[in-house]
Amino acid sequence: MKLQLDIIGTVGVFITALASPCCFPLFGFALSAIGFGSYGLFGGWTMWIFQGLVLISLIGTLLSYQAHKNIYPPVVGLISTGLIFYAYHLDNSNYWQTVLYAGMFGLLITAGLDYYISRHKKITCATCIIIEGKTVNLESTIACPNCGHKKKEIMPTDACKFFYECENCKMVLKPKQGDCCVYCSYGTLKCPPMQLEIAK
Repeated sequence: MKLQLDIIGTVGVFITALASPCCFPLFGFALSAIGFGSYGLFGGWTMWIFQGLVLISLIGTLLSYQAHKNIYPPVVGLISTGLIFYAYHLDNSNYWQTVLYAGMFGLLITAGLDYYISRHKKITCATCIIIEGKTVNLESTIACPNCGHKKKEIMPTDACKFFYECENCKMVLKPKQGDCCVYCSYGTLKCPPMQLEIAK
């Protein structure tokens, strides 16, 4: 399973806020209310670490977008990140903390949306199936290295295809050294087991 940087970054943002009540009084009050007081986890580095974690969260959201192609998480993430940096660097009003908290909770919503979409994304092609919670495409086009002939094939999910005969020139293809099957060597997509391995 891939690490979800947006979740890691967002959790880090809230841990930093909870441990820095002087900078985030709303969370400082909550921490004091349950008897933990003030720890000052990062000292004078708090603001820089906080902003770094915000950027990690945004980068994670953008990377996840490449996989699920749902526009809502990156839009909410960009707005939330903008609010946080606006509150830090441009807002001189009495409401800068409100803007900051809005951005933080926006990141929390972004991470939740992204997690939900990643876990429940729909299959978008006729030749896709879900294996071990991951979407796997079974269609691969094999190109013969001898004559260049191409043919779409449906890959098996329960075995590796070691030999493949080109229907044009009759050459029998075998996997290249280091590959497990002909699809990994000559196909447009890796075989299902390799797709699952890459998705981890």
